Formats: sequence, structure tokens, C-alpha cells
Amino acid sequence: MGKREAFRAVQSVTRGVTRAGLDIVLPPQDPFSKSDKDWEDIQYLDEPCCHKCGFPFEYAVGEGALCAGCLARPPRYTSARAALVYNDASRDIILSFKHGGRTENLSRFAAQLRRAGRGFLPDADIIVPVPLHRTRRIRRRYNQSTLLGRALARITNASFEPDSLRRIRATASQGGQSAAGRKRNVQGAFAVKEGKQDRVSGANIVLIDDVMTTGATLDACASVLLRSGANRVDALCLARVIREQRSQNDSQNKDAFDGKS
Repeated sequence: MGKREAFRAVQSVTRGVTRAGLDIVLPPQDPFSKSDKDWEDIQYLDEPCCHKCGFPFEYAVGEGALCAGCLARPPRYTSARAALVYNDASRDIILSFKHGGRTENLSRFAAQLRRAGRGFLPDADIIVPVPLHRTRRIRRRYNQSTLLGRALARITNASFEPDSLRRIRATASQGGQSAAGRKRNVQGAFAVKEGKQDRVSGANIVLIDDVMTTGATLDACASVLLRSGANRVDALCLARVIREQRSQNDSQNKDAFDGKS
């Protein structure tokens, strides 16, 4: 092999190593995404909803109304909101971002998060993503909640603090588990990072996650932050699963609104 061929070979290897490194820091984007078409059938979440967890109501039931779940077991966070319904229309967009490295929708995600969190974001001091355990982060190459939090911080006045929380115990996937199983799964899994207690103490914190199902992960994180002195913890998610509890929630809240309970 001549000097020129050897130089080109070294260049090729260097480019490959550099590209792999960049993929870890900033996942690849698809310039030919059909994102506008993909978003046509998205269902957005907004009021009326549960004052605490943001579960959507079909009609307004009065200021401060709570869903059945929050009445039975109030979560530790002050409030939680999500931008989108996680369903057939949004699934591919979210999973391609979460697992496939598709980040071309990040600015749109951030805009929707700001809309959904408009009630508490103006008072937020710091934005904290729900952390991944290091083994899962290595496999996935990035933490999707970190990307969401960073994008949101760019369009708000809150400071982005990606290292405030850490996951101290690897947990099984929450998928397929019951609400009680999800709660047990994340119990004791989070801690405030050493040296970050002073930053957390007294702060209004917004937790960021990608998909909310039962809220067990958000509740576990909020508990840790509050024990470390946080003034309040609100949660903001890109999407949430809406389980078939609407009729139960609406019935209970209608009774409360009518003064029957």
C-alpha cells in the first residue's frame, strides 16, 4: 500500500470513529422525515383535566378537581402535565425518538412541552430529567429525557440541571407491569447526586420524562427531590397513556362537582 492509500485508510477510520462519537453525543437525524404528515392525527392534551396529574376530563368539572386516582392516592409531585396522548397516532413518533435516534422533532417536542407546562414553567428554577441507569444509557446511547429537558430549557428561563438526579439501581422495564408493580420497581432507585443538594434545596423543579403511564417513576423522583429540600416539584412529559378509567373519573368528579361527595 502506498503512502496516499495508507493516508486515505487512516482518514476513513478516523471519520468512522468521529461519527460514532458524534452519534453518542447527538443522535443522528433523518433529513427526509415526513414529520408534518406524521403529526396530522396527534391528539393533544390540555384542560379540562385533573388539577394534580393532568388526566383529561371530557368536560369542565370545576377548578381544582381531582381524578379518582389522585383522590385515592395523592402523588408527591405538585402537578403533572403531558403534551400528547400516547396512542396509535403518536406511538411511532415517540418510539423512533426514544429508541431509534430520531431527534428531528425535538424543537416541536419542546414547544409542546412548554404549552403543556405553561401553568408552572414560568416559576421553575431548574429543569431535571428523569435519569437512566448507566447500563441502559450505554445501550440506548442517550437519555431521551435529557434531550427533551435541554431543548425545553433553551426556550424557557429555567436552568437545565441534567445531573441533579441519578439512578442508583438498575430496574426492570416498567412495560407490562401493574401500577403496584411499577411503584415497587422504582422504589429506592433514585437519589440526588452528591454535591447537588444545595442546588435542589429551596428550588422549584420541573421533572422531565418521555411517557407517563401510572406516574410511579415521577412520584419516586419527586419524593427524593422533596426529601432533599425542594420547594415544589412539577412533572412534565411528552406523552401519557390514557387508560380506560375515564368513565370512573368523570362519574366521581361529576358527583363532586354536583356536591354529592
